[in-house]
Amino acid sequence: MSSTLLIDREGAVETWTLNDPATRNALSDAVVEGLLQACTRAAQDSSLRIVVLTGAGGAFCAGGSLGGFASLIGQPLQAGQTDPLLAMNRGFGDLLHALSALPQLLVCRVDGAAMGGGFGLVCCADHVVATKRSVLGTPEVTLGLPPAQIAPFVWQRLGESTARQCLLQGLSYTAAQALQVGVVNEVIEQDSDETWQATLTRLLRAAPGAVASTKLLLRQLRGPVPDVRDAAAQAFAQGLRSAEAAQGLAAFVRKQPAPWTHSGKDTA
Repeated sequence: MSSTLLIDREGAVETWTLNDPATRNALSDAVVEGLLQACTRAAQDSSLRIVVLTGAGGAFCAGGSLGGFASLIGQPLQAGQTDPLLAMNRGFGDLLHALSALPQLLVCRVDGAAMGGGFGLVCCADHVVATKRSVLGTPEVTLGLPPAQIAPFVWQRLGESTARQCLLQGLSYTAAQALQVGVVNEVIEQDSDETWQATLTRLLRAAPGAVASTKLLLRQLRGPVPDVRDAAAQAFAQGLRSAEAAQGLAAFVRKQPAPWTHSGKDTA
């Protein structure tokens, strides 16, 4: 198991900790693969009742990690070339589907930033606890990228109207705002063991078999999350290779407005 993903078991509760504070726990390929393996194992573990997904170092998850793909930003795909971005991005989509399908209660314990892909992880959870200082958002379109794989999960959690606002405007929410729109279920003053134990005690009142059965029933009632993994991977790859993404991400690094943020009117 990668050191950027820590897994700890205490009784019937397993905690999966994203552990790369230097990147604010960005989703590298190794982390995504580790989480996928953990989901596969957990789905077969009848003794496991609660999976807690959290982040180390004062952040939950800053989103996707471009890692070795940074050189591809703004670079068009060569004719006949298989785009490595497709498999990378689809793997993240596989993870979101696997988290959403877990038979256990999936609880996100958020302290700090949950952005982009991190926001998508939160939208897969059955219960989300966030500290007051947490900020949750989907900034992708402001960077010139589509929020591709997370879109159906955000749509299912928030409903179409709020999801459109969130995804198409690149909104960020305080913990209180996230509670109001339904991203977060519980806001706490600060993340402490005492507060967390009270939450776990309440959640453990639910019988594991009944939880698994109810989650399955709810999936049947609402229908499965729309499976757009291939189309989303294509949209993300094309977006990352576009001039828009190159301009948007460069502006973000320089802490300057992206070129499309002005109205285009002559203000002279």
